[in-house]
Amino acid sequence: MWNKLPLLGFTLILVIALFISYLVHDHFLTQRLDLDSSQLYLSYTVNFLLALAITITLYILRTKQAHNLGFIFMGGSLFKFLIFFLIFYPQYTLDGEISKMEFGLFFIPYAISLTVETTFLIRILNQMN
Repeated sequence: MWNKLPLLGFTLILVIALFISYLVHDHFLTQRLDLDSSQLYLSYTVNFLLALAITITLYILRTKQAHNLGFIFMGGSLFKFLIFFLIFYPQYTLDGEISKMEFGLFFIPYAISLTVETTFLIRILNQMN
């Protein structure tokens, strides 16, 4: 699937990975900790949209900026952290600290998105060689 429709394949894999993770994460938070999952939904949505935007950018620039794709990818990761500090950090630090649960709300979907993005970037680079 990666070879024929690479962006569609990436999107499908990202949606499946994040959806499964979201279901497990949501089940843990609502059943075991009895917490509202609205922050979880926002985190997964933002991470999905950022991963998709960064990957589309990488795919568009793959031929003209082939030697800079790694730097563009790292810039995308820095952009994700900037979004974290602008959107999520103020909410998470209302009580003066970030708990492990709050950290996991952002980091788990971030890590899953990053893994899928990295795999996609490796495949793009390998196809170019």
